[in-house]
Amino acid sequence: MTPVASEESAKVSVSTQPLSAEELRKMDAYWRAANYLSVGQIYLFANPLLREPLKLEHVKPRLLGHWGTTPGLNFIYVHFNRLIKKYDLNVIYICLVSRRHTQPRRS
Repeated sequence: MTPVASEESAKVSVSTQPLSAEELRKMDAYWRAANYLSVGQIYLFANPLLREPLKLEHVKPRLLGHWGTTPGLNFIYVHFNRLIKKYDLNVIYICLVSRRHTQPRRS
């Protein structure tokens, strides 16, 4: 990767062509896998690959996380990751989520 020296050198020629069917297939698979892993992290203590029938003891009694924001964040990540790889960008994606969405509610 080469560091960006100026705003002028940071401009990249953006293709107006739609993504290929293979790119769309890979991005969809990546997004679905990320969502699947996220659900497991939010809701499950054990058995994330569902190798046995789901039981109550596999589910966390108190959830840490918020499913409502997860698919959107994963969607942004998969598209941003595609651009990083395509243009060999030297960037990092940081998402700040309010504490209200990341901490359990007080009873």
